[in-house]
Amino acid sequence: MSTSISAALDAERGPAEHDVRTQIIQAATAHFSHYGYDKTTVSDLAKAIGFSKAYIYKFFASKQAIGEVICANCLAQIESDVHAALEGVEAAPDRLRVLFTAIVDASLRLFLQDRRLYEIAVAAATDQWPSTRAYQGRIRQLVEEILKDGRASGAFENQTALDQTSRAVYQILVPYLNPVTLPHVSVMHEESPNALQELVLRSLSPQRV
Repeated sequence: MSTSISAALDAERGPAEHDVRTQIIQAATAHFSHYGYDKTTVSDLAKAIGFSKAYIYKFFASKQAIGEVICANCLAQIESDVHAALEGVEAAPDRLRVLFTAIVDASLRLFLQDRRLYEIAVAAATDQWPSTRAYQGRIRQLVEEILKDGRASGAFENQTALDQTSRAVYQILVPYLNPVTLPHVSVMHEESPNALQELVLRSLSPQRV
């Protein structure tokens, strides 16, 4: 698992031995996956790695700081899956369809593959960790870019303010982005995965006189 995001999240904390950071993140990921985020302490991680708790605190200010990196890495994987799915898709309506499908599928994979690791995402969403806020901002920006392209090509209406439209489309995605609500809406996605995106696309179509 990449720890490159740790530099951005925790750049001011301690020495820069990236191999030690990697060790801590790997041990934390394993412990969180097995015992859960809430039940794992920094002392548990120190014992597993063979470091003192004080030494871990040279690299991370708290357990949450470690969770931030793991959460950011998970969210980065979802984004990577989304951008890979969008690669080569040119038309804005098709890009919006792919965005809806890919981001929901990638989020569901995270939930289904590792329920205990998913607890970190729940904590991050509930307390609005910086990694979560940054992720939400990037998805919102991606939605706006697709809408802007669709307006430029004539595929989408341009009477409504772009910010208002992008906010509305993003809000439709929010239940699927939020790990707290995702389990409750996943059944609807399984039953009719295209219904929501097609409804959104119809609402974005230019009015015909």
